Amino acid sequence: MSDVRNNRREAGGSSVITANRLLDGRIVWQVEEGTWSTLIDDARIIPNDEIEAAIAHAAGRQQADGLVGVYGVQVDAEAATPTPVTVRERIRAFGPTVHPDFTPAAEFEAHA
Repeated sequence: MSDVRNNRREAGGSSVITANRLLDGRIVWQVEEGTWSTLIDDARIIPNDEIEAAIAHAAGRQQADGLVGVYGVQVDAEAATPTPVTVRERIRAFGPTVHPDFTPAAEFEAHA
């Protein structure tokens, strides 16, 4: 299985594995095999030369783990904590690009 979402991995770099939890749609990050967290800071960092095998293993377990859409995300090797190199993945990891007052949840609370 090839990870088609991130085909620009640097040979000497590192990545983390992400997915969405089926129960609630939350973005999760693999901590250890079979264990997932909603915080990227908890993510297991995997050398890029090992990531395809790790993705294949995680994808093979996704139904048992209650996940969908397992794939790898390259992280910045020089950052103090796991930080994705792409904007899309930074948004997934660190939250929305709008002020919390303008999210659908805030609008709902204002009208409740």
